[in-house]
Amino acid sequence: MPIEHHPLIAEFPEQREAIHALKMENSHFQRLMDSYENVDKEIVRMEEGIETPADEALTALKKERLDLKDQIAEMLRSVNA
Repeated sequence: MPIEHHPLIAEFPEQREAIHALKMENSHFQRLMDSYENVDKEIVRMEEGIETPADEALTALKKERLDLKDQIAEMLRSVNA
């Protein structure tokens, strides 16, 4: 089964313009986005077996990715409100 990245554009396809605008205008959003992308890449490396952490480490990263995604989603909702 192929390992999938979870890029923000794929997670929020209808928010493409808002993501771009926030990325350009809001440094906090940019940091969240960078963190999300870094965590997502690390998860993929672990799932592909490139890195071999304990299961707890992978679970913690997935929770961190979800938390970052929730924060990003909240910022996107506030832009569209």
